[in-house]
Amino acid sequence: MKKLPFIIFILLGTISLKSVGQVSSIGYTGASPSLNHYKALYFLDDSDSRKIQLTLKNINNALEDPRLKGKLEVELVAFSDGYSVFKKSGNYENQLLELQKKGLILAQCEMTLKIKKIDKATLFNFIGFVPSGNGEIIIRGQEGWSIVHP
Repeated sequence: MKKLPFIIFILLGTISLKSVGQVSSIGYTGASPSLNHYKALYFLDDSDSRKIQLTLKNINNALEDPRLKGKLEVELVAFSDGYSVFKKSGNYENQLLELQKKGLILAQCEMTLKIKKIDKATLFNFIGFVPSGNGEIIIRGQEGWSIVHP
């Protein structure tokens, strides 16, 4: 007879732990923007077209998020093989121009161009340049920018 209350205690404890561990997300609408200004640095270091498309899509999604609309400053820095996003011979000109119209800063790492012996004339003339992509990431990160690498 003394074992019965102990078993009931164990069962009740298990049920309580399960219900505590289950958090409902019904009705959750995401984080509320509490700041007046947000900053995000996306970076590309890959020439894979799927990776590039994903990055550009993610940037557009952030710029179109109604919580961030008009409050978001975004930069895309390309280095290593990511420079291909800015090649005139590529397929990204229209997407980049549309994102730039929405405020996206486009920056290419000059160190990559030097190491890979890439002529700036082969890249779009509407992009900017930074001495190094890694330096840009470090500086922006220390300035409080969110660093995003899809």
